[in-house]
Amino acid sequence: MSDLAHQDQARTRPDNSADVAAGPAQPVATVTGLEIALPDGTVLLPATTAVVRPGQVTALTGASGSGKTTLLRALVGHLPAGAAITTGTLDVLGTQPHTLTPDALRQLRRTRVAYVGQDPGSALNPRMTVRRLVAELATGPSAESVRTLLTECSLPADLLDRRPTALSGGQQRRVALARALARTPQILLLDEPTAGLDTTLRDEIAHLLRRLATNRNLAIVIATHDPTLVEACAHHTVRLTPARTQPPTPAPRTAERPAVPEHTSGRALSAQDVEVCFRGGSDRRPALTGVDFTAPAGSATAVIGPSGSGKTTLLRVLAGLHPPTNGHLTLDGEKLAATARRRTREQQRRIQFVPQNPLAALNPRRTVGHQLTRPLRLHTTLTAKETPERITELLEQVELPAGFADRYPSELSGGQRQRVSIARALAAGPDILLCDEVTSALDHDTATAVMDLLTRLRAEHGTTLVVVSHEHHLIARYTDTTHLMDTGRITTGGPTADLLPAV
Repeated sequence: MSDLAHQDQARTRPDNSADVAAGPAQPVATVTGLEIALPDGTVLLPATTAVVRPGQVTALTGASGSGKTTLLRALVGHLPAGAAITTGTLDVLGTQPHTLTPDALRQLRRTRVAYVGQDPGSALNPRMTVRRLVAELATGPSAESVRTLLTECSLPADLLDRRPTALSGGQQRRVALARALARTPQILLLDEPTAGLDTTLRDEIAHLLRRLATNRNLAIVIATHDPTLVEACAHHTVRLTPARTQPPTPAPRTAERPAVPEHTSGRALSAQDVEVCFRGGSDRRPALTGVDFTAPAGSATAVIGPSGSGKTTLLRVLAGLHPPTNGHLTLDGEKLAATARRRTREQQRRIQFVPQNPLAALNPRRTVGHQLTRPLRLHTTLTAKETPERITELLEQVELPAGFADRYPSELSGGQRQRVSIARALAAGPDILLCDEVTSALDHDTATAVMDLLTRLRAEHGTTLVVVSHEHHLIARYTDTTHLMDTGRITTGGPTADLLPAV
C-alpha cells in the first residue's frame, strides 16, 4: 500500500488508532491503548493508540470533549487535577512523563517537548515585551534569531517591543509558537493552532508546520477541528471519539431556524470616533482609529477582518474592558461609561462579553456550577432552591450535560470551556451579547448549535448580537449586517448578504 493510501486510511479510521506508513525513523512517542479518567470514573480520554514520528505532522481530530487536549497534556506530563492513566501505556522520548520527578519533567518540557495550549495568551507574561518573551527560552537568544523566529511565524518585526496586552489573539498565538520553536524541541504539541486566525494566516500556519516537520525533522502533534488544516499539513490523522461512559451530550438541534423579528430603529449600542492606542516603549501604536460603530437593537452584527485588525479591541471597548483613548460610547442614546466598573449594575447586566479564550472568563479554582451561580446571584432574583434548576437549563442551552456543573475548567476540553463561558454570559440575561470567536474551538455541529442558540435568543428575547469571527460561512448564515475592519479602521459595512453571499 502506498504512503498516500496509508494516510487516507488513517484519516478515515473510525476508532482511536492510526496506522503510520513504515519508514526508517523511529517513533519519538507511542500511545498504546491509553485511557485517562477522573476519580469518579469520568473518562477524559478513551482507549487510544497512536504513533508519533519525527518529520511528520500528526493530527488529532474529533468532536469537542473526545479527549484531544487530554492526550496532548498526557504527552507533556500535565494531566488535569485528579486525572490518572487507568489503562494502556505512554512513552515519550524513552520516558513516561507521568512518572518523572518534578526536575526531570521540567527538563523534558524546557528542552525536548514544547506545548502551546488553546489559550496561549495566558502563558505570556504581560509585563514582558515580545522580544524578551521569545529570547527567554531561545537556545540562541540573539536579536537576529528572535527576528527570524517572528518572521517564521508570520509576525512583523515591529511587534518586538510590544507587550501581550497590545497583541491580538492571533498574534499572541503566533508569539507562543515562536517561543516554543525557540527551544528547538524534538516534539511540538499544538492545541487548535489556527483558532481565531483568518484564512490567509491559517494557510500560512499550515505550510509553516509542514516545513518545520520536514526541515527540522520535528515531530508535530496538533489537536484541531479545522479540516482544511488537516488536509494541508497532516501526514496522518488519529480520530478520537467520546467515551461511551460519559454523559451524552444533547444532539445539535436540526429544526429550522426561528424567525427573527426586524430590529427597531433605535440604537442599542454605539461607539463614536473611537481611538485606542497601545504604548510600546516610547511609541503610541494605534489599535483603533476613528471607529464609528452601531449595533441596532435586536440585530446580529458581524465584525470581520484580518488577524490583528482591531476586532477584539473594539469588542473590549464596547464591553468596558479597555477604555478608549478618544471617542465615546452610548447605550440607547444615553452616554455609557468607558469602563465596566463605572457602569451601573443594570448596564453591566445588559452588556455581556464572551472572550475568545474561555479561561479569561473562568476561575480555575471554582466549579462550573459555582461560576454560573455568581451572575445568577448578582443579576436575578432566583432563590437558592431555584438556582440549580436554572444552572441545568443554562448547560442544556449550550449542549452540555447537567453533570458538568460539578466539574472544574481543567477537567473540560477547550470547546466545553467555551460553551461554559457562553452559559456564564447568558446567566445574566443580557440584552447585548458581544461574542469574540466563540465558535473557533468547536467542531462544526457544536458551532452550528451555538449559533442556533444565539439566534433563538434573538427571536425570543430580542437579544442584540455582535459577533467577531473568521468563519465566514457562519457569518453569512446568521448575521444581518457585517463590518470589515483593517488596520484599526472600519473600511466598509452593509448587509451581510451583499458582503458575504450565503455559503
